[in-house]
Amino acid sequence: MTMAFAQLGSAALLQSHKIGLLCSRRCPGTIVVQTLDLALALRDSAATVVGGFQSSMEQECLETLLRGKHPVIVCPARSIDGMRLPAAWKSAIAEKRLLIASPFRARQRRATVELAEERNRFVADLADEVIIAHASPGGQLERLCGELAKCSKPIWTLDDPVNAHLISLGLRPLRIADAARLGRV
Repeated sequence: MTMAFAQLGSAALLQSHKIGLLCSRRCPGTIVVQTLDLALALRDSAATVVGGFQSSMEQECLETLLRGKHPVIVCPARSIDGMRLPAAWKSAIAEKRLLIASPFRARQRRATVELAEERNRFVADLADEVIIAHASPGGQLERLCGELAKCSKPIWTLDDPVNAHLISLGLRPLRIADAARLGRV
């Protein structure tokens, strides 16, 4: 990746195997339960998890991941200039297991729908493989899934009937039991 971006924290995390994690704002109950289990599996895996962690489901995942020992890359849908950091983020930065990365300029201080879409592409570009826990049919993330399905990196979605539309786009079904093996290169 040749894109320039601002960063705060341990840049060494960019050299590790990175798993992107994205999820729509709205998702069915079965996906909520599986996504929480996925966060636990990823927390115990060897991979660095990268995501925007903006939707409530993604925020829950971030809280779970930060309670573990493995690294995380947070990509906000705005500039990181002047950003106030939660205490848990500061601790993880001090432990060299958190990187905050943003492709946005200082004047882009508020997240917007357009910036979130650009950020999701940035997450996918940074990641070596991507998990889309759920993308609402017809939504912005589903459109991105269609694009990602054509690239050479592995793109996964939770193996659930509500994600059949994503599997039909070419995303690989992922069972939670197999998630812990991701990132073991």
